[in-house]
Amino acid sequence: MGLIVQKFGGTSVADIDRIRNVARRVAKTHDQGHDVVVILSAMSGVTDNLIRLAGQATERPEKREMDVLLATGEQTTAALLAMMLISMKYPAQSLLGFQAEVRTDCAYGNARILDIGADRMKALLSDRKIVVVAGFQGCDTEGNITTLGRGGSDTSAVAIAAALRADMCEIYTDVDGVYTTDPNICSRARKLNRVTYEEMLEMASLGAKVLQIRSVEFAKKYNVPVHVRSSFSEEEGTMVVNEDSDMERLVVSGITCSKNDARIMIKGVPDQPGIAAKVLVPISDAGIVVDMIIQSSPKNGTNDIAFTVSRTDYRTALEIEEKIAKEIGAEAVLGDDSVAKVSVVGVGMKSHAGVASKMFTTLAAENVNIRMISTSEIHISCVIMEKYAELAVRALHTAFGLDKEEG
Repeated sequence: MGLIVQKFGGTSVADIDRIRNVARRVAKTHDQGHDVVVILSAMSGVTDNLIRLAGQATERPEKREMDVLLATGEQTTAALLAMMLISMKYPAQSLLGFQAEVRTDCAYGNARILDIGADRMKALLSDRKIVVVAGFQGCDTEGNITTLGRGGSDTSAVAIAAALRADMCEIYTDVDGVYTTDPNICSRARKLNRVTYEEMLEMASLGAKVLQIRSVEFAKKYNVPVHVRSSFSEEEGTMVVNEDSDMERLVVSGITCSKNDARIMIKGVPDQPGIAAKVLVPISDAGIVVDMIIQSSPKNGTNDIAFTVSRTDYRTALEIEEKIAKEIGAEAVLGDDSVAKVSVVGVGMKSHAGVASKMFTTLAAENVNIRMISTSEIHISCVIMEKYAELAVRALHTAFGLDKEEG
């Protein structure tokens, strides 16, 4: 029998009844002869409530203390699940992040895992104990509690699976797998049996919310098979694995949509060496991630530079660019936080022509104007007006043959 790492998200442990359901599922896996490590998120809504409490305590909570506070959510669910398993006569022990030796850097609120000392977990597993680990957290080299950012329990699970060389990492959530697009947008979306690490990385970075992107990076780096499945059914979900010759050869595997983007354009930027750095370095220094970047062709000694950022960073980025524009003598700064990014993703795009033309033709047929375009080997993204996003997703889903078959 194998070693299975099972991760359960916030909706899966939202209340005592759901934690009890998780306990039964974990016990069943243990009864099948597997060694089991369970990674838990906080109960749904708990992290948000803790953030609100911190805001009531002070306008500017200190980051180290925020991590100490937020880590209590996962500590609660880990202890409750271990209690339930023990009451069901199963040997279980809970571990916090530092006890599981999840070592991170000191970037409070968004720490990165440096390594995992798996000796304690291995010792418990050798005694056939079910190991229950609080996800989303670790500790830095000074012993301070750190957290991994939103969705960090996914990263905890895959990283621990890699450290233990687990046979499988099961990610249990409120959806039953990875779909060709968001079923809430397109009723004809269908579940994929398999998806490659590359495709999942692109989907996660382009708006799909099934898996946290850092968890997919870990899975790809350490070749950890990931099974995305529902906490509320026994159905098989979607396997996230390396590409192999037996996989379905779809040119496009999925359509993603992100409504968390904003677009900033600096018009009339002097066309001279180093100007792009002057425009974009201050954004980076402010800790803001820039996604798409487009620079127009020079005209009359100037050009335009446009880029996208997360909508949460929009106001800060806009203020920075308005200041920079004055310093470099640019004409104007324009901003728009009513845009969306729609993308087509698929490893089959590497060896097939015509994907871009079909995408652009499909959007044109729906009178959807494209504001920006970016591409990689396996994706094409277009920034469009947000009000057309769902229409664009449905049209592209049909155009690329991803709709469910009739009958």
